[in-house]
Amino acid sequence: MTTLSFELPDGTSRSVQVKHLLNAGYAGREQEEVQAHIAELAELGIPGPATTPALYPVSPYLAQQVSEVRVQHGRTSGEAEWALVITDEDVLLTVACDHTDRELEVHGVAWSKNASPDVLGRKAWRLDDVRDHLDTITLKGWVGVGETPDTLIQDSSLEALLSPDYWLAVLEERGLNQPGTVLISGTVAMKHGVDQFARSWRVEMTDPTTGTSVDAQYVVEQMAEPIG
Repeated sequence: MTTLSFELPDGTSRSVQVKHLLNAGYAGREQEEVQAHIAELAELGIPGPATTPALYPVSPYLAQQVSEVRVQHGRTSGEAEWALVITDEDVLLTVACDHTDRELEVHGVAWSKNASPDVLGRKAWRLDDVRDHLDTITLKGWVGVGETPDTLIQDSSLEALLSPDYWLAVLEERGLNQPGTVLISGTVAMKHGVDQFARSWRVEMTDPTTGTSVDAQYVVEQMAEPIG
């Protein structure tokens, strides 16, 4: 079972064994914009969900804190997101990058979410400590052709996404609001003209109230061609 460890602003830490991992999708707060995005994806052959927002169960071992992601081909990419982590003591908020197989996504979004890891940050905030100003927290993503992500591809804030409390209520309804559950938020729009099929990714959340940030960064390595 995967164990994640997070450093909190006061210098203490939390560890959690991941029992349930869920990826939200089509989780923008403005659902009219979500429907427009679904129409755009349909033109690319990516099937839309039966309902929005969507929630996809993912294999728990795919919640990782790594600096390298191995992929099978060149059409995979990350997504800047936040993550809820429920521990024995409290609920944490950190940053995440949902690395997704875009070729597989055409055949099934849920399948594509299970093809690569969700990379989480190593630092986190207590949700209770930031709940009163969540919408002001920024969410950004950078990509790079080399090992250093240097081109901004996503630039938004938590105001654009359904709130952590919305998803905590969903988890409560499903009996999953318990230690060991990790929920990834769904992502924000990517900038047009920036190549998402990058060698490296970095995602960051910054709290303007405290001036603190949490981030995750990794390089993408393509595996050798299969034999047979």
